[in-house]
Amino acid sequence: MENFIDILKDTSIDAIKILPFLFITYLIMEYIEHKMSEKSKQTIKKSGKWGPLLGSAVGVIPQCGFSASATNLYAARVISLGTLIAVYLSTSDEMIPIFISESVPVLTLVKILAIKFVIGIIFGFVIDFVLRKKSNFEEQKIEDLCEHDHCHCEEKGILKSATKHTISILIYIFMITLVINIVVELVGEESISAFVGNHAILGPAISSLIGLIPNCAASVIITNLYIQNIINGASLIAGLLTGAGVGLIVLFKMNKNIKENIGIVGLLYVIGVFSGIILQLIGIV
Repeated sequence: MENFIDILKDTSIDAIKILPFLFITYLIMEYIEHKMSEKSKQTIKKSGKWGPLLGSAVGVIPQCGFSASATNLYAARVISLGTLIAVYLSTSDEMIPIFISESVPVLTLVKILAIKFVIGIIFGFVIDFVLRKKSNFEEQKIEDLCEHDHCHCEEKGILKSATKHTISILIYIFMITLVINIVVELVGEESISAFVGNHAILGPAISSLIGLIPNCAASVIITNLYIQNIINGASLIAGLLTGAGVGLIVLFKMNKNIKENIGIVGLLYVIGVFSGIILQLIGIV
């Protein structure tokens, strides 16, 4: 019981410490979202055969629920499957604000974003090449379903949106960190890390599976596991690659071909695991 109280106290202190950094980061991200959201959608709609390149580039930019917008564009066949996968792979969701709030070196953050960007481009172009999609997508008016992420990107002011998002993610971080700390206390950090973190296949496989959780909890879990040295950089990236946020929820809602949707999820998972294994073997993260 005493140990639990100590863990609860330490977790609470850690959460309070990152609160101001988290808020400032989300304030900046909300500003970028308001300035870039419509431009990003128009850019990706007009991307044509360069869709995977532009999709991966736009996905890296911290924007609220962009994976949901890209999914709508794909459901209407405005963009290709390769472009959609590129967006999914490059999107980082909550990793950026958590890294900044935890004072993770900027070089590490940039390196991870760059790797995800490159992986998004490669697999996006490969998928489009293999499928040999024709560029006859029908131009349709698509609703922006960002509100399904409850990310408050509507015109309510960036201050209110940033505050709500900060509180929401802080609660996630507190709960997930508390669970991780309890497990680490019971099992031991070295034992968990030896079993999952440094395993060439098991680590990326588990992280990629967690990444498929269709909300921001996935990236919060994976990022916190990395910060606490339970998983390594390769497993972190594997999980972040599959972390498409609410994009997958929107996919199953808007794209009526269930078999195709399951195939997209499977493809995303395979890419995440494969990329994680390769990154672990070559040791660049």
